[in-house]
Amino acid sequence: MAEKRIYLSPPHMTGDEKKYINEAFETNWIAPLGPNVDHFEKELASYVGIEDAVAVSSGTAAIHLSLILTGIKPGDKVFCPSLTFVATANPIIYMGAVPVFIDSEPETWNISPQALLSALKKAEKNNTLPKAVLVVNLYGQSSKMKEILQICDSYDIPVIEDAAESLGSTYNGIKTGTFGKFGIYSFNGNKIITTSGGGMLVSKDGEALKKARFLAAQARDPAPYYQHSKIGYNYRMSNILAGIGRAQLAHLEKRIEEKRAVFKRYKDALSHIEGLNFMPELENTYSNRWLTTATINNQKLKITPTEVIEALEKENIEARHIWKPLHTQPVFKGCEYFSHTEDLSISERLYETGICLPSGTSMTVYEQERVIKLLLSMLE
Repeated sequence: MAEKRIYLSPPHMTGDEKKYINEAFETNWIAPLGPNVDHFEKELASYVGIEDAVAVSSGTAAIHLSLILTGIKPGDKVFCPSLTFVATANPIIYMGAVPVFIDSEPETWNISPQALLSALKKAEKNNTLPKAVLVVNLYGQSSKMKEILQICDSYDIPVIEDAAESLGSTYNGIKTGTFGKFGIYSFNGNKIITTSGGGMLVSKDGEALKKARFLAAQARDPAPYYQHSKIGYNYRMSNILAGIGRAQLAHLEKRIEEKRAVFKRYKDALSHIEGLNFMPELENTYSNRWLTTATINNQKLKITPTEVIEALEKENIEARHIWKPLHTQPVFKGCEYFSHTEDLSISERLYETGICLPSGTSMTVYEQERVIKLLLSMLE
């Protein structure tokens, strides 16, 4: 009989979710919005150390709203890291704007301040400066926010922080997602906490968040009948899903400890292998280690990430490639791209050599040892 499947990062329920779901049923707060939404927004805002938050249907919806509120217009340029999931860049296209892709740097795998500065200098020269810079905290690791903010401030360009993967991570002791004009979190099924599907928009700008609530609820004017002066969106979170989120949020610190323990077990067991290198953790940052990721040096180990992924799949274990850089995706063909240095594209190198290992917090030590044993047999 085949061993039980080990997934990359499945949802991990606490059992407390039912309390909030049952309350929603008992009070008939089934439709979008309701007490759970209000509480979830306040609890999340309090956790990350910010005044307010808006619960929405997905992290993508939160990015879309942030671009609208930043004033992005058709034809405007928005800078975006290349090494990220496509959901970061898709809302740029929704806006009719133009994505410009920026390479990663080796210490965080996130947006390269060096490539960002080079792209901004060129844009300034051509009078095509972007209207916003999107920053992503990949796999839970914060970007180099100090350098990025200094560069963007010098050009007076707002930063939007996509912290979809880094809820609970910190940079210099401050929670990620709170550095830019807007911050975004995702509660997709594979994230560190989940509402099954959902997201959150945060900002220090209370007026902007009021507008976000208005736009996310179909932009209905305050009138005694249905009147609309602006185009709105059906982006609000339901009261039931927010109840799931409240229970999950209460366990977030425990989940971070568990994710970091998963990472440590992999590192302790495998870091002696020359040619296998785990994603670094920048000094003065604390990563939630949402996914344990590593690079495999094909020259030294005579095996590729694809071969490892296929071998694990044969044993009913899910592993994945690092994100394929967006500047190499067919849908973004022809978009501008700025590499880390003239002759080195870090995002392409990471994609070619990178692997995401099973990192679920519900994975048992026995199950992880199964994965480790197979990796040792392939890599040693």
